[in-house]
Amino acid sequence: MMRTILISGASRGIGRAIAERMLADGHRLSLGLRDPKCLIGSSLDPAIAGSEQVFLHPYEAQDVNAAESWVSASLAHFSGFDSLIHCAGIFHRTPIRFNDNQQHEIDQLWQVNVMGPWMLSRAAWSQLECHAEARIIVLVSMSGKRSKGRLAGYTVSKFALMGLCQTMRNEGWEQGIRVTAICPGWVNTDMAARVKSLPKEAMTQPDDIASLSSNLLQLPNSCVPFELSMNCTHEI
Repeated sequence: MMRTILISGASRGIGRAIAERMLADGHRLSLGLRDPKCLIGSSLDPAIAGSEQVFLHPYEAQDVNAAESWVSASLAHFSGFDSLIHCAGIFHRTPIRFNDNQQHEIDQLWQVNVMGPWMLSRAAWSQLECHAEARIIVLVSMSGKRSKGRLAGYTVSKFALMGLCQTMRNEGWEQGIRVTAICPGWVNTDMAARVKSLPKEAMTQPDDIASLSSNLLQLPNSCVPFELSMNCTHEI
């Protein structure tokens, strides 16, 4: 089944890997990016992949008007879409006892990690309801399931995102919208660049998450998992 998919955060990391895999699978892609020029010359460049397969549009998760603009442009380009993959997200090491200079980090984590997916899902919802087997995939994190260490700001935002996923699942169930929250531990991306306790090759790889996402889009409504959790280290 060929799908038309909106993917946020496709310029690098997990989002980039998912977009490349979805294109290889034959799906049509609308990619929301802070800077669409960053994909020029890549396999995701419409000049290379074909404008009938890939559409690029500016998207900034902190901009309250960005979601509506991107959704409207995607509808105009493809005449519809049936899937939404949220990959845009940020990471800050904001602790409980944050200093005054870190207040903005909490606001940014909330705006990008929670309100970004919320506003985009809201803008796309009426279109997703038009399809009997629509899909929403959200890159959450193991930090949306448990708290380790002192990452208060990031963990709070991811717990909230998991709650949003559960409620979207409830809201869309009767219309055939299936939601999956993907919850990895450390993934070998720029976000994990400062992690020294674990070799990069021992981390979960972006291409592996892309493969899981590809499989999710092929499953019938009757067996789509709500949550996929994976961890590259053993946790008790």
